[in-house]
Amino acid sequence: MPTFDTGNTGFMLLATSLVMLMTPGLAFFYGGLVGRKNVLAIMIQSFVSMGVTSVIWWLVGYSMCFSGDLATGTDIGGIIGNFNMSFLNGISLNTPTPINPSIPLYVFIAYQMMFAIITPALITGAFANRVRFGAYLFFLVLWLLFVYFPFVHMIWGGGILAQWGVKDFAGGIVVHNIAGFAALASVLYLGKRKVEDKGLHSIPLIALGTGLLWFGWYGFNAGSEFAVDSITATAFLNTDLAASFASVTWLLLAWWLEKKPKFVGFLTGAVAGLATITPAAGFVTPKASIIIGILAGVICYFAVALKNKLQWDDALDVWGVHGVGGLIGIFFLGIFGTIAVNPAGTNGLLHGNAGFLWVQALGVIISSIWAFGFTYGMLWLINKFTPVALSKEEEMKGLDAVLHGETAYTDEF
Repeated sequence: MPTFDTGNTGFMLLATSLVMLMTPGLAFFYGGLVGRKNVLAIMIQSFVSMGVTSVIWWLVGYSMCFSGDLATGTDIGGIIGNFNMSFLNGISLNTPTPINPSIPLYVFIAYQMMFAIITPALITGAFANRVRFGAYLFFLVLWLLFVYFPFVHMIWGGGILAQWGVKDFAGGIVVHNIAGFAALASVLYLGKRKVEDKGLHSIPLIALGTGLLWFGWYGFNAGSEFAVDSITATAFLNTDLAASFASVTWLLLAWWLEKKPKFVGFLTGAVAGLATITPAAGFVTPKASIIIGILAGVICYFAVALKNKLQWDDALDVWGVHGVGGLIGIFFLGIFGTIAVNPAGTNGLLHGNAGFLWVQALGVIISSIWAFGFTYGMLWLINKFTPVALSKEEEMKGLDAVLHGETAYTDEF
């Protein structure tokens, strides 16, 4: 019988709980950004992922992500795992985690499940006020099966991108990049909202959501070391530094260009910094994380400005913050990565290895194209069976009342 380390196990249970808290945090964040008539419709899309994704994770998700690998020829083409551990078959209370045998495998399963829950929920901010709930449920299931699970396996499960040398500490590709480009595909497929939503109905809700996300992100990034050591501490510190510098950078840019220091801009900048540092958190120095945070604030700010200029109706800036943040974070890892921080990482361009930058670029190009293309085609297919978008009249009444028969507030104005 294996001997489990109570310190590592306890820490990972805490990290798992922190990541779980991020999904309600995301619901509050998105809920504050939309109008009063659509609060519940956007929030339920995050919360329902907690239930539906957990079921799919138990059925086949974990096995599709982490059963088999390309090196031993036990997965399916290096793209998806096998189905040997469907229904968590063959796993007992005493099964250790392969990457850290001092922790029960059940803890790793739960931790990764929380990542699976929040990733598709990120996309919902892009198509706010436009999608029917039934169509969203189809979208959620299919997107997990054909986008999220394959990329988890390809990078974290010993699949083809891992064999090529692509690194992603906590989800730059696996979470943010694929969610952001799926969001862009959703926006371009659905088109603009038929009824203007004034949005930003509750900045305090946005602030609450940001606080919960920022707090949970320590479990998201530091927990991805799956142990308690110096790398865990580095990832924790890097997470806060990048978020802080990105939020201040965004605030100053808005103050300069928009003539006002915007609170929502500060909060959005923090999320951009958190998304951008995610793939690099345990692979770079704190000084590098500061540079990454500043660059995230600048690049994501102008990505959102570009979205506005092109009139893409990405309602809550999922592409500009998560898609672009995840993409540039993977590039920054290819530049700033150093084995002096983490021997399991790879030296980047500034440490004499230009090849790693090209590997990272290839990985993020593949992920962006896959996530965009499949999502667009999937929405087209779903629409053949059940209408995806709402009518102008339904949008005008508000999704809360039309879809759910509930309202967030007793008064409307």
